Amino acid sequence: MIDKQPLRQLLEVMGFAVDLPEVVLDQLAAASALVDYPAGATIFHEGHENHFLYLVHTGHVGLDMHVPGRGRVRILSIGPGEMLAWSALLGDGRMTVSAVAVDDTQVVAAAAHKLMEICRADHNVGYELMSRMARTLAQRLTATRLQLLDLFAESGPGVFGPRS
Repeated sequence: MIDKQPLRQLLEVMGFAVDLPEVVLDQLAAASALVDYPAGATIFHEGHENHFLYLVHTGHVGLDMHVPGRGRVRILSIGPGEMLAWSALLGDGRMTVSAVAVDDTQVVAAAAHKLMEICRADHNVGYELMSRMARTLAQRLTATRLQLLDLFAESGPGVFGPRS
């Protein structure tokens, strides 16, 4: 059996997992592994299935989206302690963006099916994980809206029809 204690200790200080109850940290560590990505590596592709939830341990990840007429556009960059690939837990696992390691990056990769089994078996654990995810998504939505405002401002007038 693989010793998950070092991974659990690492999770204790990561932004997304900080202050999670002991039982939740234990179960999150049991469902996870550390994975390294060199700078420039694609972690997952927009439109493709992905079956892992990721927490960035070190490095930075760019979230890129294909924008018609503009190509691939970076809509957000995230760093240590932040979560990505939430779609793996909330649907069919099809990614809404591509994730690219900006620099050498290490992530905690948690198997989505294992996390869902844990959430179903213990609703208190499920509540803790899903409420963290909801808070993270609310923050991400705000950041993405601000980024999109910048993107639309760069496009100039008339991109979306006449302005009134």
